[in-house]
Amino acid sequence: MPTIPADSLALQRFYHWERTLGSRVALTQPMGAGVVQEFTWAQVADQVRRMAAHLQAQGKAQGWEPGAKVAILSKNCAWWLMSDLAIWMAGYVSVPLYPTLASETIRQILTHSEAKACFVGKLDGWSGMKPGIPEGLPCISYPLSPDDAKKSYEGWDAICARNQPLAGEPIRQADDLATLIYTSGTTGAPKGVMHSFGAFAWALSAALKRIPMSADDRMLSYLPLAHVVERVLVEHGWLRTGFAVYFADSLDTFAADLQRARPTIFFSVPRLWVKFQQGVQAKMPQKKLDFLLSLPIIGGLVRRKIMKALGLDQCRIAAGGAAPMPVALLQWYRKLGLNICEGYGMTENLAVSHITLPGEDQIGTVGPAYDGIETRIDPASGELLMRSPALMLGYYKQPELTAEVITEDGWLRTGDKGQIDAKGLLRITGRVKDLFKTSKGKYVAPAPIEDRLGQHPSVEACVVTGASMGQPVGVVMLSPDAAGHSGTAAERAELSSKLSAHLDDINAKLDPHEQLDCLVVIKTPWTVDNGFITPTFKIKRNRVEEVYGPQLEGWVSERKKVVFGD
Repeated sequence: MPTIPADSLALQRFYHWERTLGSRVALTQPMGAGVVQEFTWAQVADQVRRMAAHLQAQGKAQGWEPGAKVAILSKNCAWWLMSDLAIWMAGYVSVPLYPTLASETIRQILTHSEAKACFVGKLDGWSGMKPGIPEGLPCISYPLSPDDAKKSYEGWDAICARNQPLAGEPIRQADDLATLIYTSGTTGAPKGVMHSFGAFAWALSAALKRIPMSADDRMLSYLPLAHVVERVLVEHGWLRTGFAVYFADSLDTFAADLQRARPTIFFSVPRLWVKFQQGVQAKMPQKKLDFLLSLPIIGGLVRRKIMKALGLDQCRIAAGGAAPMPVALLQWYRKLGLNICEGYGMTENLAVSHITLPGEDQIGTVGPAYDGIETRIDPASGELLMRSPALMLGYYKQPELTAEVITEDGWLRTGDKGQIDAKGLLRITGRVKDLFKTSKGKYVAPAPIEDRLGQHPSVEACVVTGASMGQPVGVVMLSPDAAGHSGTAAERAELSSKLSAHLDDINAKLDPHEQLDCLVVIKTPWTVDNGFITPTFKIKRNRVEEVYGPQLEGWVSERKKVVFGD
């Protein structure tokens, strides 16, 4: 790893803001019922130091080894970030857990990581998660924790009140392990990705060259902090630049949270960008919107009005990622004057790999690599390989799995197939392992077909499958609006007609062996709770195939272009 300046490491940056911007608001936390609590850098530092003192004392009393693991199970909130800092300041390693995990997965991660304690914070469905907490594991609750957690575990405020702030500026070195990020994973059990403080620092330095951020910026934190993008962009971006972080309260208040934060930098996953689009289209038909946008003066007023209604009128950098961004969606936002940068990365490389350049016409690609990133395409498999100082140290306690994805000379096997053009722009063409073979012996890459399927407004999510079948099949989940208007025979007939036309358009552009036999329409939502999607809205292909695979042949035998599967 190249030399990492000590003053770019997370804790050192925190001490810098404590010294220089102590009276400035660092975190803005909604407390419910319209109440908002603000924390200055000095107030954050005071609480972090008190909690770090408690963790050190507890570790000493219980014989925790240096670098012991401490978990965080909570939705995003001010105490999440303060917990992470306190863990680091006390000399330990943080283990964040997604706040939507089933109890079995929670127990698996806490056991595998050998967590010595756990912060139990703001959560929905805590009663279902609680059985995953090993008996006897010391836990700490937050002011926004569920009532049962507050009764079961000592509270953050009480602990801070009885501890004096930890003195001095304890530091961690660049090579020190900072965290284990357990991958949400579309297949298999989560793996603990090990990242150092130096890797985070290098990733931020690379990101800032492409996405300039400063203390004058504002970000809304709402995607799980357990996910690598939110962790790098929000937490470490905050620590590096000192910008203000606002937290979302709930899904019901999300629109109001956006209006309150007025973010200048905003990242979202494709599914949420689609929901924003559908919200606009529900109030104004696309034909009318296109007409108004074509008018010289009125078009500008309409654009500003829509952006203000979305809470994005102050947004100077918009980005998307975690799953492919449909080209049509990017073009739709571009017409509104919002150029969304599409990023590409993985937990294993701290999500710092590629991103499109603001203002450049790079739609359909994920842009060029960040400075300092090496990339190449494996000539045999077409797989993208990359190398950088932000690569993981490996999978925790799984050296054999580490060896499968990192070559002896330090290249990460991404698992993604890609093409790099003459300008250095990367186009992701599918997953190496997602390819499947039909009964005709032909390979099908589902990702590009799914991208086209998802462009229909009635389609919320989709999977193309059909291994060992004559032709591929598209399984589509309806958007909430379409699902709500498909109950009667007449509504289904109308929807079937529209989707049939969409299927014809797609098949006309595919090779014969790729053409879809039919579309199977699923009304039941695919959610994190029922196991169809990950916490970052990636579809679990194996789960879809497991549930619907046995019925595919039957649906195909109906010889209809569109089959309603539930």
